[in-house]
Amino acid sequence: MKCALVFVALCVVVAVAVPVPDQNAETLKYDNSVNGVDGYSYQYETSNGISAQEAGELKNVGETSALAVRGSFTFTAADGQVYTVNYIADENGFQPEGAHIPKE
Repeated sequence: MKCALVFVALCVVVAVAVPVPDQNAETLKYDNSVNGVDGYSYQYETSNGISAQEAGELKNVGETSALAVRGSFTFTAADGQVYTVNYIADENGFQPEGAHIPKE
């Protein structure tokens, strides 16, 4: 079950990944931490302005466990505009927020 939750978290990360416009971008910063089976965190920054950070923890939801994730990523689009997305992914689904994302 816990492996499945980590797999879901990784799928969220891949789903929100942004194509790198600069093939020669270098990693400027990278940190990660795994806290046993209870949680993880990571952050990175690249030379072309992409950065991301995320932390997840296993929490009890009723009689089952669920992965609760908080994070954000920033990138520069082809038009030069910088975009940042903050998100939560938990038992209520993926909930992104950003100035460019329409609100209900």
